Amino acid sequence: MSAAPGRGPEDRAAAAAVLEGDAEDLYEHAPCGYLSTLMDGTIARINTTLLEWLGRTRAELVGVRRFGDLLTVGGRLYHETHFAPLLQLRGEVNAIALELRTADGRRLPVLVTSVVRTGHDGAPPLIRTTVLAAEDRRAYETELLRAHRASEVERDRLHRLNHLLQSTLLPPALETVPGLDAAAHYHIASLDEVGGDFYDLFPLAAGRWGFFLGDVCGKGALAATITSRVRYTLRSAAVYAPDPAAVLEHLNGVLLEAHNPGDPRFCTVLYGQLVLSGDGVEITIASGGHPAPILLRGNGSAAYLPTEGGQLIGVLAGVGIVTTTVTLCPGDTVLLYTDGLTEARTGTGGLFGEQALLSLAETLAPVSATDVVAGLADLLHTLGSGVTDDTALLALHLPGAGAEQP
Repeated sequence: MSAAPGRGPEDRAAAAAVLEGDAEDLYEHAPCGYLSTLMDGTIARINTTLLEWLGRTRAELVGVRRFGDLLTVGGRLYHETHFAPLLQLRGEVNAIALELRTADGRRLPVLVTSVVRTGHDGAPPLIRTTVLAAEDRRAYETELLRAHRASEVERDRLHRLNHLLQSTLLPPALETVPGLDAAAHYHIASLDEVGGDFYDLFPLAAGRWGFFLGDVCGKGALAATITSRVRYTLRSAAVYAPDPAAVLEHLNGVLLEAHNPGDPRFCTVLYGQLVLSGDGVEITIASGGHPAPILLRGNGSAAYLPTEGGQLIGVLAGVGIVTTTVTLCPGDTVLLYTDGLTEARTGTGGLFGEQALLSLAETLAPVSATDVVAGLADLLHTLGSGVTDDTALLALHLPGAGAEQP
């Protein structure tokens, strides 16, 4: 096989001429604008692409106008106060958003990159600038901003609706029980979804009151629907059933009857009745799978009430209910809460937990219902994003002798 003939000087010269022509064409008709200016901004060279974008001729610009003259008023101010000083300091600036003014008065969004090239052989230094058209990018950014604002408006609307819906699931204010201090608080973990926690306190007969606190499985509109059904059922059943366990058994039957296959919904709940008698208050609490309440004594001690073992409400027929009775003496407080409190994460990443809650209760006791709820509300606020589930609090306190009556 014979070797390919080598290229002679004539061939190399012809190839160089073609490449030089291609380079010139690439400069003039590049998909971006090019221009070179003197250090004072006077335009020394500009390519055809940028001239066509501006609707100008070389005679109008080269040696006659400065780069700043091509900008809008706002762009010119930015160029003089930021762009040009930064270029002098660093020798280059990259991808600065500016607007050019075309011959017919249109605004042309562009991204400008400039670099100072030091002259040689006595040539003055030049500023070489690349101009990228940013109309599509500006349109995209504008649409993105519009979509973001619309999303924020929609999210605000959703938050308002959720807040309104949440407020319908809670009593606007606790009923006043003569001689008793009662307090409640609802901590919302997220404004994006309606929670399923609930509480209430209401009169049943002279000297007898009903109260409950619980947590429906899940979040959102369906959970809110079930919460509303639970609250209505509990208040209705409490009027006819003097036994707290019977009230929860009735609720269990109602939830089972309304159950839809494939959509398991249940709740945990504490339902109690309190009877005012003499100097004390007798409280009977029935538990359906809910965390045990805490009794904070007037002597400074605190302990969980024995309600463990109660079954979830709305899962099985013949539900097992655990009931306990306690007498509140002057200075005593009983605290009911949902598991959003004990399952909150602390700064160390662990759960707050039942033992920490009991230790806190021992530190606070003796304490009024108002103060214990306020203290726990502050704790939930301090835990911030560590509280991932809504939390309901309800406390009942019998003031001590000589204490100010609520």
